[in-house]
Amino acid sequence: MTSVRFLCLITAALVLSACAIRAPSVKPTTDDYLQALPKAETEANQATNSDTNQLTRNMSSAIIHTSLGDIEIIFHPEPTVTVNNFIKLAADGFYDGVKFHRVIKDFMVQTGDPLSRDDDWSDDGMGGPGYTFKDEFNDHPLVRGSLAMANGGPDTNGSQFFIVTAEATPWLDGKHTNFGYVKSGMEVIDKIEGAQTNTNDHPLADIVITGITLNQ
Repeated sequence: MTSVRFLCLITAALVLSACAIRAPSVKPTTDDYLQALPKAETEANQATNSDTNQLTRNMSSAIIHTSLGDIEIIFHPEPTVTVNNFIKLAADGFYDGVKFHRVIKDFMVQTGDPLSRDDDWSDDGMGGPGYTFKDEFNDHPLVRGSLAMANGGPDTNGSQFFIVTAEATPWLDGKHTNFGYVKSGMEVIDKIEGAQTNTNDHPLADIVITGITLNQ
């Protein structure tokens, strides 16, 4: 029993490590990012200005249009900066043409990296909007259908997000901001999850966000 429990703990730790570093990963290391640090807080605060707050108050859901079908999501009310950020990026067309660049069966599907628009897969998972913002943890558990921010560690949220396909992921609770859930379209998520991938969990065929419709 002890050896089985130890193996389970090791497995969970490895999955979490992969999720924290690559799957939900926008951890900055480049000189360009370091040069952008002084304006990062200002850029992030744009997601909380009065105009965007008004937009957020009017938007409670969205439809993510993908090359495999539509996914309707409902926003949680608590993580205001995170929801504001998503809505602002979506309204600006930031996510248009972005691919689902990492898919792990029985775990999650991830997207939101602008670097995934091209045919160079080597940097997929490393991009973002040019700023980061703080975590906004809440009491919503990360379960199947949950919408959560990808990150490279505490307070490194940007544009990447993932949708959980596992029934539950308690090891991620308190590490990734849960800002919504899938209301309809889980069959589309299941199609994405079923895509053939390479050894880096990158789908072999492009699965693209073609647009996002924001709804009141």
